[in-house]
Amino acid sequence: MGTMFRAAVIILFLSSILLQLVFSESNNGFVRIGLKKFKLDENNRIAARLTPQILGSKNDGGIVKLTNFMEKQYYGEISIGTPPQKFTVMFDTGSSKMWIPSSRRCYLSRWCFYARRSRTYIRNKYDARRSRTYKKNGTSAEIHYDSGSIAGRFSQDNVLVGGLTIKNQDFIEATKLSGSVFDFTKFDGILGLGFRELFDCGVVPVWYNMMNQGLIQNPVFSFWLNRNTKEEEGGELVFGGIDPKHHKGDHTYVPVTHKGYWQFDMNDVSINGQSIGVCKSGCSAIADSGTSLLSGPMTAITMINHEIGVTGGEVNHKCKSIVEEYGQTILKMLPREVAKKICSLIGLCPINGTKRMKKSNNRRTSISMCNTCEMIVVWMESQLVRNQTKNDIFNYVNKLCGSLPIPYQASDVDCSQISSMPIVSFLIGARNFTLSSKEYIWKIGEGADQECISGFLSIDVVSPPYKPFWIFGDIFMARYHTVFDFGKSIIGFTDAA
Repeated sequence: MGTMFRAAVIILFLSSILLQLVFSESNNGFVRIGLKKFKLDENNRIAARLTPQILGSKNDGGIVKLTNFMEKQYYGEISIGTPPQKFTVMFDTGSSKMWIPSSRRCYLSRWCFYARRSRTYIRNKYDARRSRTYKKNGTSAEIHYDSGSIAGRFSQDNVLVGGLTIKNQDFIEATKLSGSVFDFTKFDGILGLGFRELFDCGVVPVWYNMMNQGLIQNPVFSFWLNRNTKEEEGGELVFGGIDPKHHKGDHTYVPVTHKGYWQFDMNDVSINGQSIGVCKSGCSAIADSGTSLLSGPMTAITMINHEIGVTGGEVNHKCKSIVEEYGQTILKMLPREVAKKICSLIGLCPINGTKRMKKSNNRRTSISMCNTCEMIVVWMESQLVRNQTKNDIFNYVNKLCGSLPIPYQASDVDCSQISSMPIVSFLIGARNFTLSSKEYIWKIGEGADQECISGFLSIDVVSPPYKPFWIFGDIFMARYHTVFDFGKSIIGFTDAA
């Protein structure tokens, strides 16, 4: 169980860490897709006025039941072609393209077939020869993920989603899938709901064609994920507006800051109401339905996991050596200087945008020293504002240096300590959105074999033009009803009901 879970954790990066896409040659506009379980600044004032339409009419048509695997993979049924061929897909706000396994030469990939030992299952495969509405495209494509890749060719056909028929939709027929991550996905493919700008190469995404073909009246979709595993209905994806029965109170809306991912600004991160100081220069986040966990930069995740009692991690000797050599100097410069300036003044980071820093035979090592220094400064500053003694500050920082989370890897916690773990909150707009331990800890198995896993994962996303950002996956979206308003370029959150 543990091995399977840890491998499945990698799945969360299928959507949010898309690195590269390479090419060579109506029912009142309201569609429901049901899920089944297996301080105030100007931006905040602006956001408060940006409220999408709430649809009060109920239409039971256009409902697609979705299955949930291990409460971490949500996927539902669509169909392609005439007559329709059925597939399961993950509806993913962290990508914009759609791909489905192809029947053509898919034998080249073990992913397409049942492999008893790897616990995969038979994938549904699109067969263009069976569809009267198929149109050949033939342009080859590859999508490279952090933990795998797919390759194939574009095809065009009609796609049915929640009772809506999107005509002449381009999608990738995947003939090759690489990476063990696909051994643990229980869906056939991915249907992206991100912005076209994410990977724009002349292919119109499904969501855009829904709007272009007049299939929905309002350019809005919203997610509700049911956290009650005892109920059959696991949630609802609504195209065309908001279903008021699935949320409590008003949404807090914030502008989309960079079209591509559904990206927005976050103002602060706190533990038990105490800011940890990681957003002084601003934080950026994305809402990603294709991600299971909640991930963030190593600086912050190390602090959070330390507070909730994560065991294990890596001892970073470079971190400890910087503390030993420069710790006293850094402490004296705080809180007068910001982290980046301090690390430049002591020679571990570039000065005023130049490349001047302490000499190193390895450029990667120099960059790593700079990043580690800035991380240490943030840690020290977080303790200074709590009026901790010098000894306490150094003990704290050395503990963090000795337990850095391994990127992309889930971390264990003591199951018996869950009730005493802190509240973690995120300031978005004018509201603090909190997560309790029962919401951010995963329990796997039962009894003596039960494992408990932190829902906070370390990953520094640095793919240009994006600065490092947080990824709010299903752990957050299950707690908070989420609205994606394409027309107004805003995103909203409120308590799920």
